[in-house]
Amino acid sequence: MNLADMLTYADITQLSRIANHYQCECNGNSKHELIQSILQAIGRRGFIEHYLDGMSTEDMRFLNTLLFDGRKQFSLEDLMACAKQSRKIKDEQERENPREIISRFRQRAWLFQGATPRTRYLFEVPDDLRRRLREILEQRIKSGILRAESEPVIYREEPELMSADLLLFLEYVNGHHVALNAEGVMYRRSQMQIMELLHVSEPLVGKGWRFGYGRRFKDYPSRFSLLYDYAFHIRLVKEEGDSLTLTSSGLSYLKEERREAMQQFVAFWLRLYRIPIPNLLSIIYWINCSAADWISERSLYQQLEPLISPFFYDTPESIFEERVLRMLLHLGMIRIGEDETGERYVQATGFGKTAVRQLYKE
Repeated sequence: MNLADMLTYADITQLSRIANHYQCECNGNSKHELIQSILQAIGRRGFIEHYLDGMSTEDMRFLNTLLFDGRKQFSLEDLMACAKQSRKIKDEQERENPREIISRFRQRAWLFQGATPRTRYLFEVPDDLRRRLREILEQRIKSGILRAESEPVIYREEPELMSADLLLFLEYVNGHHVALNAEGVMYRRSQMQIMELLHVSEPLVGKGWRFGYGRRFKDYPSRFSLLYDYAFHIRLVKEEGDSLTLTSSGLSYLKEERREAMQQFVAFWLRLYRIPIPNLLSIIYWINCSAADWISERSLYQQLEPLISPFFYDTPESIFEERVLRMLLHLGMIRIGEDETGERYVQATGFGKTAVRQLYKE
């Protein structure tokens, strides 16, 4: 439903709160006048831009979650979880109550409770307001991004390589006795041999804390841990006692030389990374719509940094570079280039644009 429809279904108490928030001058006892004055206020040119200007980082993160989460309707528990994720890391006593963020969005008429018995306990953003907010945010983000004056002198992309490397990994497991230690992890010798086979090699994991981005992220390099977790998830490999072996499905997969659709890796990556990076969907969307041409990686980060919360030892910058951009490169969704000075640039690939459209279609 659009904003006008949702205002019609709202009770006069909520309409009065919204009208008071926007300082509308009208008859507070007339539902019709309240609705008209609210629509006129929100519809004024530059009105929403004014509110976005004064929006806190927490509110901006919460807004992006509402616009890009993929769900059209949220339960109160969903909203509470989203509001908690949007907060900056502070002392518990300084943290704002999530209910206050939700209440603030309801006062702005950016969030409404359902009007039917089926949707009474669900909340959603009006459709026309959702589109308008996205358009305004897109204009703002793009206006702050620097475009490359010429093509980078070198660039890197990895089209379909994740799919090809899955087959190479299965071939290795099928042709070797892959021993596992007490924690179910391949010994470093096996890992090194696999890295020599793959199209994209990575340094092995050293000492230090690694967690939060998948089942075996703490044990294996980032790209390979995604590949390994995916193979385990779809039951191509199994950890049986002290050995890693192929399942019957893995043997069939290898015999038929199947090629996994890259979209499947993208969906699995999102499933793993959306928990530590709550606004991942919106970050991917903004990268894709901003990087039709080569754009400065630094300026892109400056625009998206407010959406990224630290995650334990990962800073917003390391999350952006290592967990988002580098993984988008591995997934074939972007290419990364450099100019003569070493300045880095990003461009969305054709597959990246298709993958993002598919994500939002789903």
